[in-house]
Amino acid sequence: MEKWFNKGATAVATATGKPISFLACVSVVVIWAISGPFFGFSETWQLIINTSTTIITFLMVFLIQNTQNRDGAAIQAKLDELILSGVGLNEFVGIERLTEKEVEEFRTKCEAAAKKADQLKRSTSKASA
Repeated sequence: MEKWFNKGATAVATATGKPISFLACVSVVVIWAISGPFFGFSETWQLIINTSTTIITFLMVFLIQNTQNRDGAAIQAKLDELILSGVGLNEFVGIERLTEKEVEEFRTKCEAAAKKADQLKRSTSKASA
């Protein structure tokens, strides 16, 4: 069931992200708006577009969230592999599961290390000049 849902969610997210899908939606709204006078701008006429857009939006939220969750997990796995195979610190593996405060502490450490490395590069290049 999960594989079927993932394939379907990916297909729908890909299809709805194309310009032709946007144009189709705009066309539906334009046709709906033009049809207003024929239906006397009735409550039923308004209810059709309101209900349709609400249902579509509700379902799309779940499909898009599913695709983004999988994409995010795949990116994290790739980054973890780069860290483990390179010179990165292994303590960074899995930090996406930490609290916001703990992640901010890691960011602060990284920024401080980057500034220190830049200062070291500048002083080394000045000394060799």
